Amino acid sequence: QLQLVESGGGLVQAGGSLRLSCTASGRAFSSYVMDWFRQAPGKEREFVAGLSRSGVLPYYADSVKGRFTISRDNAKNTLYLQMNSLKPLDTAVYYCAAGDQMATTKEKFAYWGQGTQVTVSS
Repeated sequence: QLQLVESGGGLVQAGGSLRLSCTASGRAFSSYVMDWFRQAPGKEREFVAGLSRSGVLPYYADSVKGRFTISRDNAKNTLYLQMNSLKPLDTAVYYCAAGDQMATTKEKFAYWGQGTQVTVSS
């Protein structure tokens, strides 16, 4: 089993920045593709960003491209999401997920964290 724990969420004003972290334990973190998803109240969970096992192949949802950066430190078993120029529409619970293939659909990911709340005020 792989356990994932997110942190770094909070309340920020529009235009501000936050960095989310996702720390893994229990299995070889570097053997998994990692994604970030988010879920706003009343909406489906949606893809935000993903990263290959080595960390050299990031991919992003169009809504966050140019504002968010995904990265990972395999030596620290940690995934990051740097979020800049935040907008009220970015308000959601953010989840990290681990899977076996690069994908943007939540069904492809077997392991999930509990989520961290990000609230962007206008």
